[in-house]
Amino acid sequence: MKITVIQGPNLNMLGTREQHIYGTMKLEEIHAQMKDVAAQNDMEIEFFQSNLEGELVDKIQECFGDTNGIIINPAAYTHTSIAIRDAIAAVSLPTIEVHISNLYRREEFRQKSLISPVCASTLIGFGPFGYHLAMIGMLQLFSEIEAMKEAEKSAQQ
Repeated sequence: MKITVIQGPNLNMLGTREQHIYGTMKLEEIHAQMKDVAAQNDMEIEFFQSNLEGELVDKIQECFGDTNGIIINPAAYTHTSIAIRDAIAAVSLPTIEVHISNLYRREEFRQKSLISPVCASTLIGFGPFGYHLAMIGMLQLFSEIEAMKEAEKSAQQ
């Protein structure tokens, strides 16, 4: 099984930008922790970060046929990108949206996600630990998908 982690704009600045909101952990440290969880569960994991909306859309589309699930923090594009939303819907892969800060404690314009309706789940406000929770959630989704496939196979026999 393979998970692709997609990080949106400005997340490459984690650890230095707005530490009172996002904390001091760098993106590389978050990814290192996620690699550990993936290794413990015999999973492949790939990371991608871009500040450009089109590159994020391209990466989501590349996941089709190449990965089993997506963990995405679309960052500021959460509130504006119909293109990212449509790409997630088009690939039809289990997708978990992650936000480090609690969007509902922030500015009003940040409180609406265009991405959440096409995701299996959304984790907000857990800080960098939200990525760990997303890994656990993805493992659960994979387990449920496998159980459904086995049940369908048994029903056909």
